[in-house]
Amino acid sequence: VQLQASGGGLVPAGGSLSLSCGATGIFRGIYVMGWYRQAPGKERELVTSIDSDDSAWYRNSVKGRFTISRDNAKNTTYLQMKNLKPEDTGVYHCYAEITTLTMTWPQFQTHWGQGTQVTVSS
Repeated sequence: VQLQASGGGLVPAGGSLSLSCGATGIFRGIYVMGWYRQAPGKERELVTSIDSDDSAWYRNSVKGRFTISRDNAKNTTYLQMKNLKPEDTGVYHCYAEITTLTMTWPQFQTHWGQGTQVTVSS
């Protein structure tokens, strides 16, 4: 199982960016998908997540600006980020809680994608 993230880049404050993260391989299913971020000198923090029923969670600082979605047929999650602020800068890592072929529901393993840089200039 592999997670491949794409997107990110450099934008001015107030700008928008989109990230995507797709899971490939053979597995039974994906429960939760989401994004963490880590800014220089700071601890990693959970930004947003979405479960298989499309129930989403957002940290307070991104509510109303970020939107997470997923396409279960493509095993992909998308993160739309609007009105970006300099404090949104960091390396964004996607993750997915995946039930592998050797597991039965509700067991899962957490898989990680490579980080993608988001830089918001002031």
